[in-house]
Amino acid sequence: MPLSEYIINDIKALQVEDSIKDVQELFHQLTFSHIPIKRHENYIGCISETDAHCFESEKTLSEYLYVIEGFYVRQHTLWLDVLESFAQNDTNIMPVLDDNNNYLGYYELNDIISLFNHTPFFAEPGGIIIVEKGYNDYSFSEICQIVESNNAKLLGAFISKIENDVIQVTIKIGSAGLGEIIQTFRRYSYNIISGHEEDAFLKNLKDRSDYLNKYLNL
Repeated sequence: MPLSEYIINDIKALQVEDSIKDVQELFHQLTFSHIPIKRHENYIGCISETDAHCFESEKTLSEYLYVIEGFYVRQHTLWLDVLESFAQNDTNIMPVLDDNNNYLGYYELNDIISLFNHTPFFAEPGGIIIVEKGYNDYSFSEICQIVESNNAKLLGAFISKIENDVIQVTIKIGSAGLGEIIQTFRRYSYNIISGHEEDAFLKNLKDRSDYLNKYLNL
């Protein structure tokens, strides 16, 4: 399903002429961290719940435009970039604009997280390995070569930690037997942080994701 199918318009964007009281009442009804704001038909940004409750209720949004946060994504933005934008802006709602800057609606964070849960990294059976090496010494091409040279398939990999010029990479491998792969990583001077045939790390990630979804749906 295209990501644009997840665009929602249940809550209409507020106008700058709306009162702060209306904004505060809307936040009381919703679980959103932000609400989109428009000037006529033009999107100008979002107001946060924290800011809205600090303002005088008899005034209008137009008097507090200096706190408006201008984040958004395009309708063709990839879902990983959308997820990154959610994290960077500490929000659970993301306005979506077309290429002409017209406001189309918004994404909800739990919908985007659900896409992550359906990727092969989570959905396909396999094992998890976490490897560690110096930042200037590791290579994703080398990691792929190590996995595939052992007749295994790489289902996903991401950098899960960077600290003191040392990087950790979490790898999902579509193979039940990980022993030979782990030994190959060691021969290439990778430190094995975790290597389980049962994907305990994956289960932990899914548990965290499920908890977040439950929290968002409260």
